[in-house]
Amino acid sequence: MKFRLYLLLFTAVLPIYSKAQIMQQLNAAEIKQGLEALQVTGSVLYIAAHPDDENTRLLAYLAKEKKVRTGYLSLTRGDGGQNLIGNEQAELLGLIRTQELLAARRTDGAEQFFTRANDFGFSKNPEESFKIWDKQKILADAVWVIRKFQPDVIITRFPEDSRAGHGHHSGSAIIAREAFAAAADPKQFPEQLAFVKPWQAKRIVWNTFNFGGTNTTSDDQLTIDVGQYNALLGKSYGEIAAESRSNHRSQGFGSARQRGSGVEFFSPIAGIQAKSDLFEGVDFTLNRMPGSSAIQQQLSAINLEYQVSDPSKSLPKLLKLKQLVSGKAFKHEQLDDLILACAGIWFEIAAVNPVYAINDPVNVRVQAISRIKEGSPFVISIQETNSATSFDLKPNRLMSRDATVSSLNVGITQPYWLEKKHPAGLYTVDSLSKIGLAEIPVGLNGTFKIKIGDQIIEKKRPVIYKYTDQVRGEIYEPLVIAPPVTATMADKAFVFNGNEPKKITVLIKGFKDNALGILKPEVPAGWKVNPQQVNFALAKKGEEQVLEFVVTPFGNTPGGNLLLNIVVDGKTYHQGLRVIDYEHIPTQTLFPFAEARVDQVDLKFAGKRIGYIAGAGDLVAESLKQIGYEVVNLSVNEVINSDLSGFNAIVTGVRLYNINDQIKSMQPKLMKYVENGGTLLVQYNVNSPLKIENIGPYPFRLSRDRVTEEDAKVTFLAANDAALNYPNKITDKDFEGWVQERGLYYVTDADPKYVPVLGMNDTAERTQNGSLIVADYGKGRYVYTGLSFFRQLPAGVPGAYRLFVNLISGKK
Repeated sequence: MKFRLYLLLFTAVLPIYSKAQIMQQLNAAEIKQGLEALQVTGSVLYIAAHPDDENTRLLAYLAKEKKVRTGYLSLTRGDGGQNLIGNEQAELLGLIRTQELLAARRTDGAEQFFTRANDFGFSKNPEESFKIWDKQKILADAVWVIRKFQPDVIITRFPEDSRAGHGHHSGSAIIAREAFAAAADPKQFPEQLAFVKPWQAKRIVWNTFNFGGTNTTSDDQLTIDVGQYNALLGKSYGEIAAESRSNHRSQGFGSARQRGSGVEFFSPIAGIQAKSDLFEGVDFTLNRMPGSSAIQQQLSAINLEYQVSDPSKSLPKLLKLKQLVSGKAFKHEQLDDLILACAGIWFEIAAVNPVYAINDPVNVRVQAISRIKEGSPFVISIQETNSATSFDLKPNRLMSRDATVSSLNVGITQPYWLEKKHPAGLYTVDSLSKIGLAEIPVGLNGTFKIKIGDQIIEKKRPVIYKYTDQVRGEIYEPLVIAPPVTATMADKAFVFNGNEPKKITVLIKGFKDNALGILKPEVPAGWKVNPQQVNFALAKKGEEQVLEFVVTPFGNTPGGNLLLNIVVDGKTYHQGLRVIDYEHIPTQTLFPFAEARVDQVDLKFAGKRIGYIAGAGDLVAESLKQIGYEVVNLSVNEVINSDLSGFNAIVTGVRLYNINDQIKSMQPKLMKYVENGGTLLVQYNVNSPLKIENIGPYPFRLSRDRVTEEDAKVTFLAANDAALNYPNKITDKDFEGWVQERGLYYVTDADPKYVPVLGMNDTAERTQNGSLIVADYGKGRYVYTGLSFFRQLPAGVPGAYRLFVNLISGKK
């Protein structure tokens, strides 16, 4: 039998929605798993609200034991959470968690989907969630995913009531139930029906749980033991689940492997109620395919005769199978992948450089190899369709070819949901074809045609970039198509003290040779900028240049956005550059809008030298530097062994007491610093786990209380305290314009020596007094605050700056 591999002409095309950046190479056990899965039809969709909400053990069981197509629809990308590995917040955190979810799905075998919902932070009830999300649009997205995925069974993680523990959680359950019915109704979202058909899942159930002190399971519910062991993979589904969940590093969810029996419980919500089996009445066999008798016989023979030591012996029957299923609703993509795996064929297209400017030619290297054994009867040849040259691929001999391809019409690479500005709670996505997708790879692709006997397999591969790291080895990254020049400011918000001017520094970076242009800053009406434009010239690709201009407020003119216009070759661009680089995910390069918020604030200072002890990651230190503080980042050794008396105040980063084992050694020194006259401000920590029991000079406990309404009314409980008067007089106006929330994990059961400073509450709830407490200790002052300064200061909220300055100014 003759195998011929054709390499088509590489062209820049409109983006295709490929599911993989690189070619997955299956081992013999995984091929066997895949062959068995070809005999299974049907699908199950799991629905919840955030990254990490999904039951990875159940997903692994469904995908790898039941072998049904399994999906997880997360309404959000986790943008509103906290970050335990860095200082990225909001959309940047959502980008990290998207990649963590994709890594989790590669581990447990499920597929990943999203709606346009933006995680705006903790929500106490679904009504608040839907007010901000725009319920109908999120429901439309869920219906779209269901109609495309066509699940037989839908499973929710949460109930619709307060037992869900989060308004997003209960909201996801409501969306799931309503989407279950709406997906089958042609009158609902009829604009989708030009591309998909109505779909009625057989049932929707709730995957009940027993954790966090809440037990929603009962003996009369349906159960499945998902703790089984998969001998082919050498792991139980509990072990696979732990590996999957441990990809959520930004949330600190490293998990221990679970071994042995593990029972999951299910409660009916809607549809045909099952009596004894979750999948009752669902036929997962090929009997759902008309005229499948010959196909089933062929698959049975393939699985019976499969040889782990030589998968290529299954090729003749697999090629016959491909012929049998032609024109039928079958797992064609999976079958093609298994044929290639059995033939030992691998191919890819890798760019020579990691980044190219928009519309510039891209240098690529095409590589292909066949690992058919020597002496095999199969002959594999490769031919480029725009060339008359053809040659054989000898067994286990790598073929390489260099080429240059055009990137015209590809556009700038950018996460599709971040391409446009969006309102709170909802990303702006114009194309229906993108809704639900986890990501879209760069639209530069090559097409391979593999001819095996009389069957042809056609595969598209996105152009990627790979390199060899001296420590980590071979690394694959997405190819980046960049603007010709980017302009990046150090902060996304700048606070001006009165009418004092501020020098703004911009880092210009070129992504093409001989990039000549003009930078034109654009300030709010009434503000001034000098100079009004700056010329730049970047001779070489990758060259950087620092440009400066001075912005001056005028009178009491309102603030607004500072926008950078970058004019190159007669075209104006508005992109900055941000690279997110962690070892556990592919490097993410994005081009955010080159703009920053600018606002005036009336600030008075008392002392300017601050020590900062980093916690889980925040931008508070950088924000303090911006308004003129000298901030020294203190290491553990410096805290323990150096003289701290030279600091006007010491600030601890968020969650320091949750993550730093050496806080036990630092705490006595910090308390001594306060006792001797210093000011210590401790930012929020969660109540469990804490590395030490007492994080202040006197006892208090941390609760899970929070105020999520960022505009919640604030009352002054200690109106005469220095926190509200020195050096700045705090008023109601200072609590205007806050973002996402007031605060979280407030204090409770505080020793009477602490003074509660502020009271606040969400609508229809009791007043919370634990957002900010202060206490004199010795000659100094201790401050604990659950107020979310880690969000407010980087966002440039003027009043938050005024209050924070007071808190680190000590006693008058």
